[in-house]
Amino acid sequence: MASFFITGASRGFGLALVKELLALPTSKVSKIIASSRSDSSALSEVVNSSSGRAEWVKLDVTDQESIKKAAAETEAKLGGKGLDVLINNAGICEYAFQGTKSMDNLSSSFLVNVQGVHWVTQAFFPLLEKGQLKKVANISTTLGSISLAEHFVQFPGPAYKITKAALNALTVQWALDHEKDGFTFIALCPGWMKTELGGGDMADLTAEQGAKASLDIIFNKSQKEVNGKLPKVFVDGWDKPAPGRANVYDGTNAPW
Repeated sequence: MASFFITGASRGFGLALVKELLALPTSKVSKIIASSRSDSSALSEVVNSSSGRAEWVKLDVTDQESIKKAAAETEAKLGGKGLDVLINNAGICEYAFQGTKSMDNLSSSFLVNVQGVHWVTQAFFPLLEKGQLKKVANISTTLGSISLAEHFVQFPGPAYKITKAALNALTVQWALDHEKDGFTFIALCPGWMKTELGGGDMADLTAEQGAKASLDIIFNKSQKEVNGKLPKVFVDGWDKPAPGRANVYDGTNAPW
């Protein structure tokens, strides 16, 4: 019976993760703690209809005091039990339509997409040490792959690409440090999804598809397969190249 903590859960992919986890039996998922800077009507509706299985905790990933308070609240909600899975989903994508020469949002992007992830992981690490699964999924993207960078030149979000590359590096360092302790740290690529951050209907996958496929990796991939790696989700029908689309979701590990 795994317990989950999810950042950035008020909408989009984070909210879809909460819903997908609640759809699983209690014998597999016991508790879902959904966090965000502020509550939302969509998240409140899901939490209120979960019979206590899901709960909301206020958390601003850019504020260390907020993070520490959220960790303490989570510890209390878990009733002395450890946390099994941390999903660092909160992130921002800010644009610079003239490329790096016009990029003035690197600091704000770094604070949320990298520093915030590190602070949250540090604060929740004692709870994860007490958990059974000891898994941390940092939500990333192939846009942060240096090897694939030339394929995404047209995407006008250099700060997003740079900070996701830094997030990938952060994930590797955590993975190397704690593999011996039974931890699995992954920079998980859920795909280009039809969310507000992802670009709406232009994208490939629904948030539900991305969430379901991401949880499949979290639950079923071994430490040896994905620790310190950049795994892509597997989505049936999207696992092979096809005319008119650039992305393939075949469940393989993307190159750094």
